Parts: sequence; structure tokens; C-alpha cells
Amino acid sequence: MESKISNTDGPEHLAVQSDQANTKPGKVKFEVFGEEMIEKEVKLSGNSGRVYLPPVWVGHRVKIIRLD
Repeated sequence: MESKISNTDGPEHLAVQSDQANTKPGKVKFEVFGEEMIEKEVKLSGNSGRVYLPPVWVGHRVKIIRLD
């Protein structure tokens, strides 16, 4: 369930587009360039949700996108 993507071509870039041909209504397409990607399930933690990330990611910026 983990996948890793490396990209060092340039600065971080985020583009949001509506892609009606390939997505369900109400969905949007995000394109993000970064260093790594991990796909995980959010776990219940009290009245919130929690996702554990690798300790080497501490102090780095991340973006969270809900897939479903």
C-alpha cells in the first residue's frame, strides 16, 4: 500500500483542475511535485483522525489530500 515517487526537477508546484471526463462530479484533480508519497488510511484518535508518518519527515512540509 506504500508507494514512493522521487522528483527533483524543480520547486514544488500545485495545480488544481476540473477534469469532468475522468472524475466523478464534485471531484477535482491535483498535480503535486515533491520528494516522496505515502498512501495510508486515517485511524481514529479520540475525536480526530491520525496518520503516522516516517520520523525523517519531522520538520518537513507535507500536503494531505482526501482520496475518497
